[in-house]
Amino acid sequence: MDASLQQGLLSLPALALLGLCIGSFLNVVIHRLPQMLERGWKIDSAEMLGLDPPKAAALGEPITLARPRSRCPSCGHAIAWHENIPLLGYVRLGGKCSACRARISPRYPLVEVLTALLFATVAWRFGPQPQALLWCGFVAVLVALAGIDWDTTLLPDSLTLPLLWAGLVASALGWTLPLPQSVWGAVAGYLSLWSVYWLFKLATGKEGMGQGDFKLLAALGAWLGWQMILPILLGASVLGALVGLAMKFSGALREGRYVPFGPFLAGSGIVVMLAGSPRVLGWLGWA
Repeated sequence: MDASLQQGLLSLPALALLGLCIGSFLNVVIHRLPQMLERGWKIDSAEMLGLDPPKAAALGEPITLARPRSRCPSCGHAIAWHENIPLLGYVRLGGKCSACRARISPRYPLVEVLTALLFATVAWRFGPQPQALLWCGFVAVLVALAGIDWDTTLLPDSLTLPLLWAGLVASALGWTLPLPQSVWGAVAGYLSLWSVYWLFKLATGKEGMGQGDFKLLAALGAWLGWQMILPILLGASVLGALVGLAMKFSGALREGRYVPFGPFLAGSGIVVMLAGSPRVLGWLGWA
């Protein structure tokens, strides 16, 4: 690629604009992927039990990430292309459906802006290099996983496992860290939470976390290396505890419910990636 063209396409403003567009797609993933999984689980469960397949009425409308078109949940109005322009569409509509004037959740533009800011930060961190696109993909998957886990307490294998394998492949191709660090990072990430899970279950008889957390931390280890596992866990634990306490005292956390750990693992992983291993180890006095 021509150097000047690369400088332009991978510049901070260009990646921020890309982040806005990707953030709009991530909103679709966060909303629809759990519905797609639930539909698949119903069909698979019926097959395993030898039952007749669920009727279409019980399954609901067939849904993919592309079909059907996005609609207003209040009135069913099909959202026009100009209403779906990232951020601008929300601002132009004043945060309300153009048909029924029902309020549109502000989370949609927030996810778009967050993704744009993260992509811009990746551009600042890595410069106008092809490697920046790789880390933008890493960030995008983590944003999607954080949103899904927050809504549903699910971390889908269809996102965590590709993220894990992508980290190992990127390492094997020499695009990130040395392959042994990536492999041992995946191993350390998975086994650390797997051990905590079983120790807690043996001591209390209860499950303290979902197994998707194991796979997410394994994926983070594959991208960032085994040395970053403990800093990621420390950061996620502190942030999760603070948010949990704030929700508890504000009444936002109902009795018997818990705050999912995945969003804090994802957020801590992004912070560690942007800070870089030498700086993180320096903060902890391990350098």
